[in-house]
Amino acid sequence: MRRSTQQFSITLPNEMAEMVRAKVAAGEYATESEVFRDGLRTLAARDKAVDAWLRDEVIPAAAALKADPSRALSSEQLRAKLTVKRGGRKTATS
Repeated sequence: MRRSTQQFSITLPNEMAEMVRAKVAAGEYATESEVFRDGLRTLAARDKAVDAWLRDEVIPAAAALKADPSRALSSEQLRAKLTVKRGGRKTATS
């Protein structure tokens, strides 16, 4: 019979190790392994969200721009659109 789990040995910076211990001590997780499993599930969800964003938004936008380069904005046009979107507030760099 094949095991459904695998054991790993990892090395963490002291700050991260203390964070794991604190999560368990606070009762947020029963074991250190649960902290890592939850972290890996979160990482997988983030990766899935990034993949979906690239597939659903970035690739179509790049294809549209390639098909019609006149849709491109200059840096000045982009800055102006962002300023309007922020309600006229300027950033520290503008």
